[in-house]
Amino acid sequence: MKSKSKAQSPRQRHIPERSCVACRGKRPKRALVRLVCSGGAVKVDLNGRKVGRGAYLCPLRECWESGLKGNRLEHALRIKLSAEDRQVLLEFGRSLPNREGCQS
Repeated sequence: MKSKSKAQSPRQRHIPERSCVACRGKRPKRALVRLVCSGGAVKVDLNGRKVGRGAYLCPLRECWESGLKGNRLEHALRIKLSAEDRQVLLEFGRSLPNREGCQS
């Protein structure tokens, strides 16, 4: 006969975590913004469902600038960013808020 103590305790859901490419902070997957390389172009994937190789950044301006400054994002996506893609991503990053609680 099974013990009732197991049946009474609610089971915790697994929350997937990902690392920010820029600050290396671990956060829940839904709290980060996914960038996806699909067809040679890099796009922002707000839903996290597009097909292609992905990388994650915190939704903070500093992380976007840091991730795009060097080749961290290029290394994670295994692609060379074009000047056009880099500019589009920088514009998106400028619309994000400043540092709040990023673990860098």
